[in-house]
Amino acid sequence: MSIEITVPKLPESVADATLVIWHKKPGDRVARDENLADLETDKVVLEVPAPAAGTLVEIKVVAGTTVTSGQLLAVFEAGEASAVAAPVAAAVAATPAAPAAAAASKSGPAAQRAAAEAGVDLATVQGSAKGGRATKADVAAAVAAPVAVPAPVVAQLPASARGEHRVPMTRLRQRIAERLVSAQATQALLTTFNEVDLLAVNELRARHKDRFEKAHGVKLGFSSFFVKATIEALKKYPLINASVDGTDVLYHEYYDIGVAVSTDRGLVVPVLRDADTLSFADIEKGVGDFATRARKGGLTMDDLTGGTFSITNGGVFGSLLSTPIVNAPQSAILGMHKIQERPVAVNGQVVIRPMMYLALTYDHRIIDGKEAVQFLVAIKESLEDPGRLLIGV
Repeated sequence: MSIEITVPKLPESVADATLVIWHKKPGDRVARDENLADLETDKVVLEVPAPAAGTLVEIKVVAGTTVTSGQLLAVFEAGEASAVAAPVAAAVAATPAAPAAAAASKSGPAAQRAAAEAGVDLATVQGSAKGGRATKADVAAAVAAPVAVPAPVVAQLPASARGEHRVPMTRLRQRIAERLVSAQATQALLTTFNEVDLLAVNELRARHKDRFEKAHGVKLGFSSFFVKATIEALKKYPLINASVDGTDVLYHEYYDIGVAVSTDRGLVVPVLRDADTLSFADIEKGVGDFATRARKGGLTMDDLTGGTFSITNGGVFGSLLSTPIVNAPQSAILGMHKIQERPVAVNGQVVIRPMMYLALTYDHRIIDGKEAVQFLVAIKESLEDPGRLLIGV
């Protein structure tokens, strides 16, 4: 039975998508629900699953094409393989030599995606892995390889090593750029700083980490402490959990906390819903799940929609201090940074403590410096005496 493979229904806020890569080629046998292709929107990567076990007969749209909901992508034959050779659409008629194509089709998803983003035919990349398969590093090397340019007839010029190559932005990167520029253009952004001594948190984690992991199946990291401390501070200063809606201030009586995650495609901010109701273990599991799915392209639109406040951690990359940009329409964002041992004065004595700089960027249209500073101080106090998080003071 012949089946038309079409673009899945896109979320309401998404007008179109880009077909990033085909994971199968005409004539390939596939299992039910096996991924045929990846579609990239400005927020998430969507998979196009096989509707049944069968054969991919014909590809109608090449990688790199912008597509819309319901658009025909391919023709699929359900059931046993057909005795007739699978036709190939004119758009993909030029097929690489069989050995190179076979090696390319077996290359991992990271290499396939890197090739698609760089506009490189994976079959032309010299693979270094077993069986001639290309790796992401092989694609990068192919992209970086200088292109030979004939010397002008009028003069003999020495070859130049100052090469360039152009790579289109991913849709996600385009969307990030739009949102960041929009936030700076429409909000009165200001950043205030403080620092926190994490000795008490470190000691608490060291004392309970083994039992915590055994009991909950997840490691006790820093994320849960910062999310908990942030929520307690937001309860004290609800304006920082609010947003601007026209000429009104919209107060949110719930705490949906966005946690920024870095991926190869860019920064995404999945949201922990009703984070005030989550335990330390729930938060650690949620953040870990977001990180795993984000790097595999498995986040959904629901994961990335909404949020009343965000947290970003540049410290995992070594950042000592930064000024994060608000994730509009939210009104503030907390920036965490590298934990660094530094000499500090405690009770008149100079001691070495694990210190972290905190940054709060906020929309000065509705949040004054007083509330911003007090909010950071509240977070600092909770983290320096984490027992406060248990009794809510």
